[in-house]
Amino acid sequence: MAEKIVALKVDVDTYAGTRDGVPALLEDLARFDVSATFYFSMGPDNSGKAIRRIFTRPGFLKKMLRTKAPAAYGIKTMLYGTLLPAPMIASSFPDVLRETERLGHEVGIHCWDHVKWHDYLPWFPKHLTAMELGRASALFEEILGHRAVTTAAPGWTVSPASLEVQDALGLKYCSDGRGTHPFYPVMDGRRFRTPQIPTTLPTADEILGENGITPENIDRYYADSLKEGLNVLTIHAELEGGAIRASFVRLLERFKKAGVRCITLGQVASEITALPACELFMGEIAGRAGKVAIQGGCCK
Repeated sequence: MAEKIVALKVDVDTYAGTRDGVPALLEDLARFDVSATFYFSMGPDNSGKAIRRIFTRPGFLKKMLRTKAPAAYGIKTMLYGTLLPAPMIASSFPDVLRETERLGHEVGIHCWDHVKWHDYLPWFPKHLTAMELGRASALFEEILGHRAVTTAAPGWTVSPASLEVQDALGLKYCSDGRGTHPFYPVMDGRRFRTPQIPTTLPTADEILGENGITPENIDRYYADSLKEGLNVLTIHAELEGGAIRASFVRLLERFKKAGVRCITLGQVASEITALPACELFMGEIAGRAGKVAIQGGCCK
């Protein structure tokens, strides 16, 4: 029987997720001797501004209620950038980033301003896209003492300009979309040279409350959904490191018992020998309001 492999990708979206969720995940991952790839939001936490999506993204309010987001993320987080000032994330907790790397995890860039990128990237001029990633890159290097080699787009939101900027940064790989296997992205007829390692499994906020999936059984759902070979699971510091932490610990226990090998995305990238070029387009997936980057047809 072929081995089942899970590459763990951790998106860190918020101030509270960095302060509380990441240390919790580091503790839990250490218990099982598992390494992951952490993507940190580097700039301001403007989570409160996401409330605009109620009016622009059908299904957003339903998703928030289904996943009990206010309880999971906390009232203060839901007000940052509106009634409360937006706190700076990475510069408030530089030791969290350093400790994550010191413990052997891979650390990359999620974004500068998560809500701004997620909601407005399609309308960014290229120089603004470059500025967002540039500011994040500069602070990353200041905190960790070296350049980032990987980024992951907030909300799986990409554009030809963002892929072009990633190429210019000389990154080893990115994890911006949803799909089935690593590939070189082709968007709007242009082939880009930074490999993409897409998320292959649904995220907890997409499936909780649907089809009988609860925090009590989501670990069983994931264990039963693994295919032979590579699986990429994206978790969130705010959920798996907070509201559904016990569920994630049970999942790690299942992985250990079943002999599932957990690796970083960097390990996946290091083992890549040849990749197809595949379309990358913005489309809709079940459980998520708004469009995400989806891997399409491929050619050699």
